[in-house]
Amino acid sequence: MTATMPETAQPGTVRPEPGKPQTARPQRVKPQPVQPETVQQPTPTDGAVRRGELAAFLRSRRERITPEQVGLPRGPRRRTPGLRREEVAHLSAVGVTWYTWLEQARDIHVSPQVLDAVARALLMDRAERGHLFALAGAADPVRGKECTGVPQAMRQMLDQLAPFPAVIQNSRFDILAYNSTYGRLLCDLDALPEEDRNCLWLAFTNADWRASLVDLDKTLCVMAAKFRASMAGHVAEPAWKALVARLEAASPEFREIWARQEVVRPVTHSKIFRHKEVGLLRLSSTGLWTGPNHGPKMLTYTPDDEESRERLERLQALVNGVRP
Repeated sequence: MTATMPETAQPGTVRPEPGKPQTARPQRVKPQPVQPETVQQPTPTDGAVRRGELAAFLRSRRERITPEQVGLPRGPRRRTPGLRREEVAHLSAVGVTWYTWLEQARDIHVSPQVLDAVARALLMDRAERGHLFALAGAADPVRGKECTGVPQAMRQMLDQLAPFPAVIQNSRFDILAYNSTYGRLLCDLDALPEEDRNCLWLAFTNADWRASLVDLDKTLCVMAAKFRASMAGHVAEPAWKALVARLEAASPEFREIWARQEVVRPVTHSKIFRHKEVGLLRLSSTGLWTGPNHGPKMLTYTPDDEESRERLERLQALVNGVRP
């Protein structure tokens, strides 16, 4: 007879008693690491987005203006591109801290009068000024009046060039200022609303302007190609996109030319204009940048021959109300 060996209990175990139901031992639960709560980032409000866009726009305008353009000395240690913040504040007659907060997108109140002063200090043209006030959610106090961005000294130079036509325009073909002869060279600019004083817009939509261009088809193609070349550095700016959209809506001719994707560099050459009262004018154009950077420029038109000179003088006499 074989003897049965008793089971040997393993260390650390408890054997159930005979006749007693076995109960399950509770399982030891391993503690789980506490996960940090996810913090929801606040959604930017419309006001915050506008302040951010306004701050970026002001910085970009400040960095493109040189000290010489606003009558300030450059100094030997200047490293900041364009103007410094304190210089803009000084030119605008506002506090440096306040203007700094404006460029930092702080939630501060901006009055239309202060925006007007800043726009003048940064030599903004009509489109840039309108964009500034739109971002600030304010009404422009001088809307519809004399265009901004051209110093008075430059306007005096324009007037002194008469009877030679002269105009200041930016790379978007906006007409910023002009003398009396240019104001009647292609059409009556004084009779047009400011939003229509753009050479590209007038070349495609204004009957008088188009009738004054002897080689209309070539001129339109060259102007559109120049505009496209200039727009490469401004493709994200609302004023440029708005002008293209406006032209596409108003002129099938512009849509057809614009779709060609042609570009050309600006060149100086002789132009022929047909004035309904004084006749043909053969003029050479010269472009003079108003600062070291390629921003606004002054275009002057000088006669190619004595006959054109005499006709320019007759045109100036007509502008002054003197009839032959």
